[in-house]
Amino acid sequence: MLDQARQRTAEFQSRLKDAGIDLAIITDESSIAYLAGFWGYLSVEFGRPTFLLIRPDEAPLVITPLMESEMVGAMTWVENIATWEDAGARRWENVLRQAIGDNPGKIGVELAALPPIVRNWFDDQLPDLKLQDIAPLMGQMRMIKSPEEIEVMKQAGEIAGAMMQGAEGALGEGRPEYEAALAVIEAGTRKAAGFLTAKGWEAFISPMIHNLQIMQSGRDTSMVHRRASVKPLAKGDPVYFCFCNMAQFKQYKLGFDRMFFIKEVSDEAAEVQQAAIDAQQAAIAAIRPGVTAESIAQAADEVYRERGYETGYRTGRSIGMAYLESPELKHGDKTVLQAGMTFAVDGGISVDGRLGGRIGDSIAVTATGSEYITEYPRKILTVNR
Repeated sequence: MLDQARQRTAEFQSRLKDAGIDLAIITDESSIAYLAGFWGYLSVEFGRPTFLLIRPDEAPLVITPLMESEMVGAMTWVENIATWEDAGARRWENVLRQAIGDNPGKIGVELAALPPIVRNWFDDQLPDLKLQDIAPLMGQMRMIKSPEEIEVMKQAGEIAGAMMQGAEGALGEGRPEYEAALAVIEAGTRKAAGFLTAKGWEAFISPMIHNLQIMQSGRDTSMVHRRASVKPLAKGDPVYFCFCNMAQFKQYKLGFDRMFFIKEVSDEAAEVQQAAIDAQQAAIAAIRPGVTAESIAQAADEVYRERGYETGYRTGRSIGMAYLESPELKHGDKTVLQAGMTFAVDGGISVDGRLGGRIGDSIAVTATGSEYITEYPRKILTVNR
């Protein structure tokens, strides 16, 4: 993976030169991982930003907190690492200013991802500097995944499948929601550990599945993004799991959703869930190189309309090292799909205050259509416990 990160950086430098950007200052964790091959666990949320500085014709520079520098040095291929300290002359503001220099030329940043404390520093210290948005340059590179990237995403898909099996195995009448959420974490962690070694770069990759589980049951399934609680499951309850902030491996993040029913399913709930499944399947069947992103959403919407439903959700989103990349499968996005793009593709219906229908998978666009990254039965799922 580090060799690929080095190659991506060389390509990015070429794109910077073509765009007339003299210096790119990267602050987004996923972009730093994409180019430099490392990421941290305590970052800007704790007031400690890390920077990757890239000039078209010079070796890259990492600026990172002193306490993080040993791990960064062990993970990245970048040789030039400058450190900063929480107080004194070596604060990050001073180290960054020195690295930028007196005549930096055109500076590019990912504007939407720039942390407020860094943006405020630019406004205060370099008020006349017009920052250039390099997010489109980065986004264009990240749209198409290499075979090696897709292989890692397939491993993440196997981990996600183990998580869903753990979830299903923990469901039962009278059992609290949080028990299933715990089972997800354990099953996914054990599966992820099987893909890792304790050697080299991989020694710094944690198998631990984390983040707060998106899960709800019963009438609350219309809420989409509620969290697991102490609520006991009841007979006939739909139970929804969304792993969009949990199904990830080596920084590659997937989308993956399923809904289960406890012992039985009502006619209305079955109708809603089947409509969601059919809409998702219509969208996936429409995916192939040469079609537009919005046409995939249109394929799903035709199914919703035929069944008498409306939805305000996008049909899917590009996936990779960030939770949201470009393009999106929604109306207005006219990006033409290409082989190597990867998407989370969803079917979703909410009947406010009563129930919902949900399903989601991750796929990769191939030369002739698409292939699944995530695997789990795509049907109405009932748990008889």
